Amino acid sequence: MKMPALPIEGGCRCGRVRFRISVPPLMAMACHCIGCQKMSGSAFSTSLAVPEAGFAVIAGETVVGGMHDYPHHQHCDSCKSWVFTRLKPAAGFINVRATMLDDARWFAPLIESYTSEALPWARTGAKYSFAQFPASDEYPALIAEYQASQPSIPA
Repeated sequence: MKMPALPIEGGCRCGRVRFRISVPPLMAMACHCIGCQKMSGSAFSTSLAVPEAGFAVIAGETVVGGMHDYPHHQHCDSCKSWVFTRLKPAAGFINVRATMLDDARWFAPLIESYTSEALPWARTGAKYSFAQFPASDEYPALIAEYQASQPSIPA
């Protein structure tokens, strides 16, 4: 399934927090780290790396959850859904939980990280797997490949 036309919207389980993505995501990924397992209540978390300038909370407010240090995991204060993550200041992108999209059926991770902590039965079908995170010099090629794989999306 292909990515829908922009903007793409989503929100928390109860609907009090709503967000809008207005630019194409840089990357689609899954993380198998134990922290993501505990935060998501699942075998892994899914996310879209979205340029900060193309992401906006359009309704409600989020609160910091999880470990309360960077990264700041943003949750709905009412339903406690993990909506997105702000990395260190000036990172330039937000990790949006893909399952918070209004329609996440098109989402498929290109990469999966922290497979060293993955549950033995958990598989995502991602093209690339990393024992931890990719090396910083690997990201430009991964981002270019992900963006090239997406159809041109009119805003």
